[in-house]
Amino acid sequence: MSETPRKAHAQVNTEPPRGMKDILPDEAELRDATVQTILTVYRRYGFRRIETPALESIQLLTRGEGGENEKLIFKILRRGEKLDLARAASEADLVDLGLRFDLTVPLARYYAHNHAQLPKPLKAVQIGPVWRAERPQRGRFRQFTQCDIDILGVKSEFAEIELILATTEALTALGLEDLRVRLNDRRILHAMARASGVEPERYEGLFITLDKHDKLGWDAVKAELLEMGHPGLAIRNLMDLLIAERDPKRAFEWMRGQMKGQGADDAFDALKHVIEAAEAQGVGIAFDPTLVRGMSYYTGPIFEIQSSRFASSIAGGGRYDELIGKILGQDVPATGFSIGFERVISILLEREHPSELGRPEKRIAMVFDERTDDWQRVLEAARRLRAQGLAVSLEFRARKRGGQLRKALEACGFQGFAEFDGTASPRVHWFADRERQGAPGDDG
Repeated sequence: MSETPRKAHAQVNTEPPRGMKDILPDEAELRDATVQTILTVYRRYGFRRIETPALESIQLLTRGEGGENEKLIFKILRRGEKLDLARAASEADLVDLGLRFDLTVPLARYYAHNHAQLPKPLKAVQIGPVWRAERPQRGRFRQFTQCDIDILGVKSEFAEIELILATTEALTALGLEDLRVRLNDRRILHAMARASGVEPERYEGLFITLDKHDKLGWDAVKAELLEMGHPGLAIRNLMDLLIAERDPKRAFEWMRGQMKGQGADDAFDALKHVIEAAEAQGVGIAFDPTLVRGMSYYTGPIFEIQSSRFASSIAGGGRYDELIGKILGQDVPATGFSIGFERVISILLEREHPSELGRPEKRIAMVFDERTDDWQRVLEAARRLRAQGLAVSLEFRARKRGGQLRKALEACGFQGFAEFDGTASPRVHWFADRERQGAPGDDG
């Protein structure tokens, strides 16, 4: 028999762009179920879903609020007549849009534009992709999903308490355990920098570098600060404050005493309220003076969630009372918490026993012979099974039988199967039932 001739085709690299990834069905189902679990918890706390465009104006994205992320923007060329390469004198003549690098800066623009139509306060949920042109590495992609909740219009630290309770409950609902919240305040960091002798205009660069200590270690951070021109004495003073007291409970009162008269008393009072309220609700939480978070828009409490079972944080956020005002013209108190969605998905995928979170409880295949079976009767039988609450996928009968059939169907995520027998109600065979009976697979 002669082979079927191959079609002529252009040579195209079928791999996704560097730093991006394709998502296969099992992971896509897990991601969908994870989103639904998170949304269920957040809605119980009164948060409502909103969306912003993937593209924002380059003017918005480069206002200096995004810290190091502003260097990682995917920029979009002007289109059509607006793009005049011959006359372009600067990047501003070439670029007018960019892909969002987080969900907070777009939220500020969204609120400034829509505030007259929004409830006060606004409790918002955002779940969507963001893009950063950073160097790809294991577990870090150039496109990734963020999952944020924000409260806009509440000045008191009660908003932080709600964010912490809602986020820890959502992560617990996903099966994550041993969660612990780390807490600090930008006002305390300012006081520490001031007491150490750092010039105010250099605070933001200082904080961006300090935020790297988890990845680089303190020695590398100190070396980078020296390269930036910070005086050695100021760096030593700051390091003494940051790492002098390791015990979280003692660190809070010790730091409060050290910062007396530095303008951070209100910050310590607020953190104390947050810690006491969270602990009363059973949440593990502690003050951590080394927590920085690199975004320059933070103005008050900042926080992260970690677990001793995982190396890095799985959620983070903070208060940004001045961000919206820079767009709207009047400040709006705001605070938010972001779950590291990709990190959570990686944790769920790497578990010894893969999570059933993404699988419907009753998912079956109905196998039939496309050549001899009456298609209308097949469709009617499938409709009846779906009406009973089953997820039913119609599958052409393969040559595989017995244990081979079971393995093939289980590999596709099915919990059982029904073989079309010409009736409107074919019998369903559940793989779990056969395991309990000691049978290796389907024989019939």
